[in-house]
Amino acid sequence: MIAFRHFALRRGSRLLLSDIDLVIQSGWRLGVIGRNGCGKSSLFAALQGQLDADAGELDLPAKLRLASVAQETPALPDAAIDYVLGGDQELAEVLQAESDALARGDMEALAGVHHRIEELHAYDARARAGRLMHGLGFMPDTHERAVKEFSGGWRVRLNLARALMAPSELLLLDEPTNHLDLDAVLWLEEWLRRYQGTLLIISHDREFLDGVITHTMHLNDGRARLYTGNYSAFERLRAEQLRQQQISYEREQAERAHLQSFIDRFKAKATKARQAQSRMKRLEKLAGTEAVRAERAFSFQFPAPGRLPESMLQLEDIIAGYALLPLPGGERVGVRGHGREERASERASVESDASSGPSSQPSPRGGEGAVSVVLSDVRFSLEAGERIGLLGPNGAGKSTLVKTLVGELEPLGGERKAHKDLKIGYFAQHTVESLHEGSSPLDHLQAKAPGVATQVMRDFLGTWNFAGDRAFEPVDGFSGGERARLALALIAWDKPNLLLLDEPTNHLDLDMREALADALADFDGTLVLVSHDRHLLGMVCDSFWRVADGVVESFDGDLDDYARWLRTRGTASKKAAKAGIDKPAAAVAPVESPEERRRNAAAQRENEKASRQRIKRIETRTASIDAELAALEARLADPDTYNGPTSEMMKLGQRQTELRREKEALEAEWLQLYEQLEAVGA
Repeated sequence: MIAFRHFALRRGSRLLLSDIDLVIQSGWRLGVIGRNGCGKSSLFAALQGQLDADAGELDLPAKLRLASVAQETPALPDAAIDYVLGGDQELAEVLQAESDALARGDMEALAGVHHRIEELHAYDARARAGRLMHGLGFMPDTHERAVKEFSGGWRVRLNLARALMAPSELLLLDEPTNHLDLDAVLWLEEWLRRYQGTLLIISHDREFLDGVITHTMHLNDGRARLYTGNYSAFERLRAEQLRQQQISYEREQAERAHLQSFIDRFKAKATKARQAQSRMKRLEKLAGTEAVRAERAFSFQFPAPGRLPESMLQLEDIIAGYALLPLPGGERVGVRGHGREERASERASVESDASSGPSSQPSPRGGEGAVSVVLSDVRFSLEAGERIGLLGPNGAGKSTLVKTLVGELEPLGGERKAHKDLKIGYFAQHTVESLHEGSSPLDHLQAKAPGVATQVMRDFLGTWNFAGDRAFEPVDGFSGGERARLALALIAWDKPNLLLLDEPTNHLDLDMREALADALADFDGTLVLVSHDRHLLGMVCDSFWRVADGVVESFDGDLDDYARWLRTRGTASKKAAKAGIDKPAAAVAPVESPEERRRNAAAQRENEKASRQRIKRIETRTASIDAELAALEARLADPDTYNGPTSEMMKLGQRQTELRREKEALEAEWLQLYEQLEAVGA
């Protein structure tokens, strides 16, 4: 149990939290929410003992084991899996004690250490660490790679795995889904639901919060209030609370006006003096209910594109990946296009797609060296007004596909055809980091559009909440959310007709995410979106494409179907791996040609579509049967039915039997079709 007693917290001269008096029960999964700057991270710092209360008390259980995600990761030479194992400090100490006992030859001490190792389940600790890393997107061949070889985003994942590895009764997670993709978010959601301790989590992903938390703490105007339920339940309760508060305020104001009117009229009259005094006392005792202050909703929009061609962009028989050019000494460089290069040995730490372990093979273009192929036989077209969400496991090639669509990554084979009026707005995962330190929003805009009047630019920046002096402030002091907002504003300035957005919600708070969803929903152009935010994907995308196993194909389903596909895919992979161990190798099937693969895929999609349509018809008919059965049961329960003709009662019973049999057959058919669809997805 964690108790705040009249707790107050300052940062500098600013009072963040005041007179907080509440109790968090053991085992709660608590979402801590509120606008940026309300004190969420400072509250976490106080729980970790990094900040002292300015007033009141914070009571924590004695010997509480607390785990949290480190903000920085040193460039260590240690293997990634050893770094994750280090999250369990007690285990690390015991293993060190084992090493010391062996070095001394102290068998008695060694026996005690081995007993303690068994108590800590240390012998399977490395396997547990490996499972955590795999769930967060690390492929097996990266587990032994040095920590210093990973990029910043992947080091954040390592820190998260290290925190989950640590035994704890209290787990603090501040924006854990940043730098994760959708499959890692889904895995983390499942893991946290099984966590046995008390969880406090700060997140701006509403679907993630809904899937994890059991209680909500809302920080607002220096106060904290607890709500039972997930984020959606909080929104409903909060809205009702504000409605009731406004009703009380309006009633109180009406009573105040009535009392004041009487006092003003009669306080000078001797015959009414006592009544006037009584009303003055009543006026003083009124509660003083505050009016509901409407929080100004932040909003912006993407300007309408100048031109919107019907057929915007096509990829025909594309092979997407990275050319590996040999260098002296045998090292290779991956050429990514537009003259930008990176060492192949480092690419896995920079590009999320690299963790899939792409193959190296002779170049399809016939050049020297080798290539790293990520996607093959890609046939992808974009038409005016399409709104596509890209789904796929970590490292499957989503970012590679987006870069190929942009033209940043030159295809290794096939053809990219773009309309002459195509204008792309591209938000990449590294876009925020590309802003120039020391430059203001206005400086960035002037660099894009020299010669445009300053006032025009300031008016535009004002619509993105960079009004007044904010337009002149250097980005050095901007938060991650403000930097992301500026990057989106710079994209919107160009009036693109195709938006390609790769994880645009990192660092954005809930209000900004809602504003982005509204802006994208109103955007007149074409959209391709990669995001781990299921709420955003569901709000703005009309269709989904799945990127997996080197193939890009239309996905006939919603995000719940995709989550099920991920689970069945993992199960199928484990079964296939076990079958490969237990059974002799089967004959290799003949390789399909691209044309055969396309025909087979089209036929499969048609079969899946027919099955889904049949499932919907079954569900509709089953609902109709349930309604008729309910009516029949009501009639059969009515005593008057038995006073009528016997033949009528027999007809009712016969009809009831027929409906039940039909429903049973339909349910069996539904189950069979559903299992077939899941098997196809796996």
